[in-house]
Amino acid sequence: MAESLRRTEMKSRLEALVTEMVERGILFEDAVAEFEKHFILSVLKRTNGNLSKTAEVLRIHRNTLSKRVEKYFQNERMAGARHRRPRVHEPVPHAQKAAAGKSKG
Repeated sequence: MAESLRRTEMKSRLEALVTEMVERGILFEDAVAEFEKHFILSVLKRTNGNLSKTAEVLRIHRNTLSKRVEKYFQNERMAGARHRRPRVHEPVPHAQKAAAGKSKG
């Protein structure tokens, strides 16, 4: 019974928010993007930034989640998400010599 009451209350709050957004002229695409961003961020916080667990909770593929995190949080520190550090490949010595030889002549 309490769960049913909470869902009804949430639905009412969501309807009021949608009405307000429409009245303010917020575009559908922007509204959906903001909802998705905040939904993902909320679950990321609950899973301590673990992308695999977050994807599991959201029931989406981890790659899809990674793309969305990159899209929404590219200027932030990935919303606390733990990403593997990119591997730094050391230049191959013979490639350096070949590049140096080309630049001289």
